[in-house]
Amino acid sequence: MARQTSRKQPTRVRGEESGTGLGFEPDPGADWRRFEELQLSPYLEAALEEFGAHGYHGGSVRAIANRVGVTLPTLYYHHGSKQDLLVTLLMGSMHDILVRCRHALAEAGDRPEDQVAHIVECFTLYMTHRRRLAFLDGEVRNLEPDNRERYIAQRNELTVMLRGVVEDGIADGVFHTPHSAEAVRAVVSMCQAVAVWYRSDGPLSEAEVAQRYVALALDILVFRRGGR
Repeated sequence: MARQTSRKQPTRVRGEESGTGLGFEPDPGADWRRFEELQLSPYLEAALEEFGAHGYHGGSVRAIANRVGVTLPTLYYHHGSKQDLLVTLLMGSMHDILVRCRHALAEAGDRPEDQVAHIVECFTLYMTHRRRLAFLDGEVRNLEPDNRERYIAQRNELTVMLRGVVEDGIADGVFHTPHSAEAVRAVVSMCQAVAVWYRSDGPLSEAEVAQRYVALALDILVFRRGGR
């Protein structure tokens, strides 16, 4: 008789995939460049503040409950564990990035350089406007294995989206990088790093950073069309 083994199921929180009822943004549609102030639920806002101040391991559920002004049982009723809070924040943020980038790509038209420009602009704008959430990507190492697998699968969608556009551009003769896979990884990593250093009171606006990163991305891909 075969031995039965139990496999721990990934943490799932009500509404985590779409952010419904948790304060994540609604689908922006064609207005993907516009960012309203995000109104996370009190529990998620407190967790975001706690993780931002002390990291995932340094933050405590009791401190999060104190920030909200509720008892531990009340917090656990809404989010079953500290892991639940981290998963919900990461998955909600990644969902919002992907929704915006899909709209940006759909609006770009047929030219690969415009498609790359829209994806990079959208991604970079998210890193600046939602940097507190985007900064949490560094806590992926603290996700439990099944949760990490789900999150990374979603995060990889963005890389796949950009890689497809770059391959089309190489086939069309507008991108000339001999190292397409490495170039795509470089662009994605470059944009992700914006969340680490960007400050809204710095010398560049969100839009200015995004435009500079579009130019850098096209340089990495060795973009040339019509003598440019």
